[in-house]
Amino acid sequence: MSTSSAPLPEPAVPYAPVHRPPAGRARRRWHPAPAGVLAALALFVAVRAAGVVAVAATSRLSGRPLTKNLAHSWDSTWYLHIATHGYGRLIWITRTGEVQTDWAFFPLYPVLVRAVTAVVPLSPGAAGLLLAWTAAVVAAWGVYAIGHHMYGRAVATALVALWASLPHSVVLTLAYTEPLFAALAAWCLYAVLKDRWLSAGSLAALAGLSRPSGIAAVAAVLVAAGHEIVRRRGRVPPGLWAGALLAPLGWVGYVLWVGRRTGDLFHGYFRVQSAWSSRLDFGIGALRFLKALFLHGGGVVYPLALVVVAAGVLLFCLLCLERAPLPLVVFAGALVLLVVAVSGPFASKPRFLLPAFPLLVPVALALVRTWRARRPKALLLGGTLTAVSLAYGTFLTAIAHQPL
Repeated sequence: MSTSSAPLPEPAVPYAPVHRPPAGRARRRWHPAPAGVLAALALFVAVRAAGVVAVAATSRLSGRPLTKNLAHSWDSTWYLHIATHGYGRLIWITRTGEVQTDWAFFPLYPVLVRAVTAVVPLSPGAAGLLLAWTAAVVAAWGVYAIGHHMYGRAVATALVALWASLPHSVVLTLAYTEPLFAALAAWCLYAVLKDRWLSAGSLAALAGLSRPSGIAAVAAVLVAAGHEIVRRRGRVPPGLWAGALLAPLGWVGYVLWVGRRTGDLFHGYFRVQSAWSSRLDFGIGALRFLKALFLHGGGVVYPLALVVVAAGVLLFCLLCLERAPLPLVVFAGALVLLVVAVSGPFASKPRFLLPAFPLLVPVALALVRTWRARRPKALLLGGTLTAVSLAYGTFLTAIAHQPL
């Protein structure tokens, strides 16, 4: 959040949740463009554009191509290869002899990249960036819509600003799948809050095709639908049943497709992921990482990753204390659980938490309170967080070249 930003508008009801709309038609009314959304999106674009400029300037000084840093780093190369050549064409043998295949990567993003390159004269890397940047703005729009629906304009604006200024928000400007997943998940959750179950189920199915963690959006829809069914004693509209049935189709469908390709229908995908050191170990891998970190140190990236994960756990507890809507709690909780209970490169875990924007609700509420009481302090906090985000994002992508 820039220190030159305009003052945040006052909330209509100071700090009080407004996520319980009246029954009837008003509850299902869809408000895709609530008041103040354009200003919030402009703020989001300004912060993330500043991040791109910082990466571009640093890349030029270091002699490394900007497109390499933004569009062809780490996982991006796998997605772009799938978009160009399809599945089953790329493997990597690790130093321990594990065979990593492209089946570990979900298909929606590479399919969209291929579709864009088919109709627009862009390279796969440029198409991937166009999709990621567009999805990031759509995701910020969804984050604002949810924040506005729950708490009003001021908190919604703070929520978007905080999401743009996280240490790992640089990922929103890379050719990665987090922006696409965040966009689908945000609007899926908004649809649940607005009682639009068919839309929610469809978006959850697409989210399930975007990333392995898309299961979090599926869980949010299914748990919220189950709660409604119990609350209404089974007297629910057909759209709710249809949405609940649609929600898991994307994630389950891809997992079963990989299982069929590998010859093990129900376990094949999980064996593919295991080759990437990603398996359910209930936190044992995280404990081993902590032991190694305290014994041997870890530079800058790993300690900060630990701080981000610990903050995510704490913020989830605060989100529960705020009595946030059930689908937001389930979605954020599922992502936190996946980060803690599933093994994998610890440096990537903050990226996996990036779509968990509901975790920022307690911080957004506190920031608005600070803004009303001590505006200079709020500006200093926002400006400091933005500066740290830009500096750290530039360090990760253009200097450290650390796997994200």
